[in-house]
Amino acid sequence: MKIDDKTLKQNVLDELEFEPSIDSTEIGVTVDQGIVTLTGHVASYAQKLILDRVVSQVKGVQGYAEEVEVRLPGTVSTSDDEIAKRAVNSIKWRLPADAEKLQVKVAKGWITLTGTLDWNYQKENATDAVRNLEGVRGIDNLIELRPRVTSGDVKKQIENALKRNAEVEASAIRVKVTGNKVTLEGNVKAWYERRIAERAAWSTPGVTMVDDHLRTA
Repeated sequence: MKIDDKTLKQNVLDELEFEPSIDSTEIGVTVDQGIVTLTGHVASYAQKLILDRVVSQVKGVQGYAEEVEVRLPGTVSTSDDEIAKRAVNSIKWRLPADAEKLQVKVAKGWITLTGTLDWNYQKENATDAVRNLEGVRGIDNLIELRPRVTSGDVKKQIENALKRNAEVEASAIRVKVTGNKVTLEGNVKAWYERRIAERAAWSTPGVTMVDDHLRTA
């Protein structure tokens, strides 16, 4: 049964209010044909990422537009060079074997990560290493993944991973593999199930690009 926009909006508001790390009074919510738009401001980039997680797990969300601003508390901001130093050190601690392959640029509190890695989980770890640093307003992760020659059937590995996850109906998802690119098609019951399917694709050796065409039924 499809959830109407008024009910969906209230469900999103309730979920935001239930999240203790977010001040829901500073967040505005609008819904149009299942597409949720958030406005307002939060105190850190980490809180901005929490908003994304909260909204994606609400049943009935067809899409999500985020227009939330990061307003750092206090009047004294952390300088870009200090953020860059902390970011480099944090990445070295999180990815000691790969830190030298990455570059960090900071402009007005916005971090840009570049370089080349082998696996998507390493790319995600680089983001995790810097997102909670004081003074960070946003992150652009432009790290590229190096194509890997792998054995086995990539398509079969993804499909098996989906079947192992009890939250996703694997038979409703079609997986196409072209070189190192994976395309996901079909239907899922909830927005968060798309994340599960994407994670299964990214976790497969050899995959350097995932094109998600899944629809929320």
